[in-house]
Amino acid sequence: MQFEPVIGLEVHAQLKTKTKIFCGCSTQFGKSPNANTCPVCTGMPGVLPVLNKQVVSFAIKAALATNCTINRESRFDRKNYFYPDLPKGYQISQYALPIAEHGYLEIETKNLRPIKIGITRIHMEEDAGKLIHDPARSRSMVDLNRTGVPLIEIVSEPDIRTAGQAGAYLRKLHSILKYIDVCDGNMEEGSFRCDANISIRPRGQKEFGIRAELKNLNSFKHVEKAILYEIERQTYVIEEGKKVIQETRLWDPSKNKTLAMRGKEEAHDYRYFPDPDLVPLIVDDQWIKRMENQMPELADEKRSRFIKQYNLADYDAKILTSSIELADFFEETAGPLKDKKKAANWIMTTLLAMLNHKGISIVESPVTAAAFSGLLGLLEEGKINANAAKTVFDEMVNTGKDPKSIVEEKGLELLSDHFELEAMVEKIIEENPDEAVAYRNGKTKLFSFFMGQIMKKTKGKADPKIVTPLLKSKL
Repeated sequence: MQFEPVIGLEVHAQLKTKTKIFCGCSTQFGKSPNANTCPVCTGMPGVLPVLNKQVVSFAIKAALATNCTINRESRFDRKNYFYPDLPKGYQISQYALPIAEHGYLEIETKNLRPIKIGITRIHMEEDAGKLIHDPARSRSMVDLNRTGVPLIEIVSEPDIRTAGQAGAYLRKLHSILKYIDVCDGNMEEGSFRCDANISIRPRGQKEFGIRAELKNLNSFKHVEKAILYEIERQTYVIEEGKKVIQETRLWDPSKNKTLAMRGKEEAHDYRYFPDPDLVPLIVDDQWIKRMENQMPELADEKRSRFIKQYNLADYDAKILTSSIELADFFEETAGPLKDKKKAANWIMTTLLAMLNHKGISIVESPVTAAAFSGLLGLLEEGKINANAAKTVFDEMVNTGKDPKSIVEEKGLELLSDHFELEAMVEKIIEENPDEAVAYRNGKTKLFSFFMGQIMKKTKGKADPKIVTPLLKSKL
């Protein structure tokens, strides 16, 4: 029997506010345990939550960027469950009336056919704390710094059918949230993490199978690997005549397998009810309009513009707009240059190769866009050749020096004095009379021999644009 996977993703994105969602505590990452806490986020008796307005503005921007309908009225609910890192015994979230619903994203598959993935809802909620396990002392400790950190949860429809589609959806959503500057997207710090719901069913069947939920996946590759493993596991279970259990599982990257964690809860297990300490949230048209006016050019729009404005191939434009930082780097680099395509090529080869080798992002590049533009400007003006440009680039990476200074220090500027080069060409021809005669008798391939001799004598610094016509004339 052939089976079809059915996959839905729940993405938790931490919003880039300076303070938490219901109190004034800092959201700064990396502080000492329990430093960013107060009576409100630790759930002390008698305290009241106050909603952070910036959280709502960021949620509206996320909804606009993902084609969602923004609800003019939404409400906060209490999601009740007991866990050591949840001091109140409940999480303030949204359930019955979320901030936004009914959106979608379009992703590209390997055959470039777009697929529309529905978005069920976006809701705001507070994060829980963190348990720190100390095996040396056989105890666990609780760090509540994350408690109350603002999140939006973006829940997809079960429209995804392959691990590749899941990866493409997550990468696009990650890019969008960074483009609109509501989430830093740092997966290592937990700012962007994903739960995946996976089931399989006989191909052609409408009813869904029993699903397993994979919790807290914080890498695109881990998501794809975990989904592939889970599809194989569930297929094996059914083919062995057993039933898939509805449960929550964890991905173990060291063993490349999923492991059972606990039985999967249903919504009623959380006993949702409206939070009595928070009034309904009303979002008017003016608020939405303000957020619309703050929306930047998104990746798809930027990609189309790059193709038209800079005459780039679709593949090149896609790479250059894969992150807003890379897109900005390209535009700043290409701005003063005549040949925008050459700037794109140098970024996609030389620059990205260096970043990949060092394992750093474009934001951490030791070469700024202005400096890179200056280097390509020297190449465009004919002051240096391509080989010299690569030498200069390597020196810029290692020292951070200005490209002009490096060219002067290393004597890399092209020889372009007409009279000096003319004398050199004549001397090379005089030193190789047999080759000159052979060339004049029809062995035109010897032209490259003479060019090589000139480049050898000048250590590659002779300007080919001047040498070529001179050599042809003298021969």
